[in-house]
Amino acid sequence: MAPSVLRDQEFLRYFASRLLSVAGSIVTLVTLPIIVYRTSGSASLTALVAAAEAAPYLLFGLFSGALTDRWNRKKVMVTADVLSTLLVATVPLADLLWELTVPHVLAVAFLGPTIGVFFDGAVFGALPTLVGRQRIAEANSLTWAAASVVEMVMPSAVGVLLAFVHPAWLLGFDALTFALSAVLIGGITRPMYDATRERPPLTVRQVFRDIREGLDYLVRHAGVRTFTIIGFLQCLGAGGFVALMVVWIDQRLEVGTAGLRFGLVFGSWGVGGLLASLALPLLIHRFAAARIALAALPVAAAIGMLVPLITTWWVAGVTLMFWGFFYQLVVINSVTYRQQVTPEALLGRVNTAGRMLAWGCGWTGGALLAGALVGWLGLVATLFVLASTGVLATVVAWTSPLRGMVTGSAALSSAR
Repeated sequence: MAPSVLRDQEFLRYFASRLLSVAGSIVTLVTLPIIVYRTSGSASLTALVAAAEAAPYLLFGLFSGALTDRWNRKKVMVTADVLSTLLVATVPLADLLWELTVPHVLAVAFLGPTIGVFFDGAVFGALPTLVGRQRIAEANSLTWAAASVVEMVMPSAVGVLLAFVHPAWLLGFDALTFALSAVLIGGITRPMYDATRERPPLTVRQVFRDIREGLDYLVRHAGVRTFTIIGFLQCLGAGGFVALMVVWIDQRLEVGTAGLRFGLVFGSWGVGGLLASLALPLLIHRFAAARIALAALPVAAAIGMLVPLITTWWVAGVTLMFWGFFYQLVVINSVTYRQQVTPEALLGRVNTAGRMLAWGCGWTGGALLAGALVGWLGLVATLFVLASTGVLATVVAWTSPLRGMVTGSAALSSAR
């Protein structure tokens, strides 16, 4: 049996870098839509922040996967962190030296994830190589669990700080976390890519061939294909909900956009994610990925349909916690499965393609759909429309090849 990743110093460097980045990203995730909402008062412009954050995966996801499967993954990650440091720092600087505008905030919301697409392309291939496929479930679960703790604590802390500090200044913390992450990843000495693997010369035609090879694997593999479709539908609903979360908390729950109650509601999803991360290693040793998804999806769908009816802040927090548990369980389970079954040479391409189709298309589409519908249908009706995508994801799962992949061997070998 492979030793625990907790005893692996190289992994712990990676782990620490991810926690720092998550902490900083949560600050940015909370503050950017608040800056836009306070500046413009527009629900549609606020929803556009989430769309801008997800759009880079739609535009560049396939290219990042093809290129990071060729490049030194460590160098890509360090470079991305340095560029992100410089970009995010422009927000507090703009607020200090000149007027901070909505277009500037939307540009940062777009360019930051654009850099992050290439970082993720490298990470998807780096982590299985760093820890080995036998330990990938443990590594993912530990990383997601710790990230969920951060997601649980940081929104509350940010909510309190927003009562005293302009949100633009909080982004300085995010810039610092990117810089520290670059230092930590730069200190990893173990290779995170197969340097001996032969790579054809880099040409435009070859890049598109590489992209096609990754997409072919995703489409042909029944498990990866189905999990990608499910991921798209889940992200469609969740992306729209998150795009309107600040508006929902302010208008439906009537707790405003700052303070402890705001932070507790915003962070309750992270509590569910933490519990899902802790539960997955136990579940994955007993059940196949397909069985876990088939059980979790209908529960997540049912809870999602209840959310628009809630008007009490603490009830909303508890409900989001349970929704986050089952939603995140499907997400972490899907990512782990994809990393386990994908060959090393295709890790970046297949995983970024899956994330592009699920998160890039789904999250962006959901945010844009939310922005388009909220002015026409109103907030509650729009939330019901978005939640219905979870019901559709459940139907897809239960009528897909996942029903025949409920054993570990079937789940890992199915590719038709």
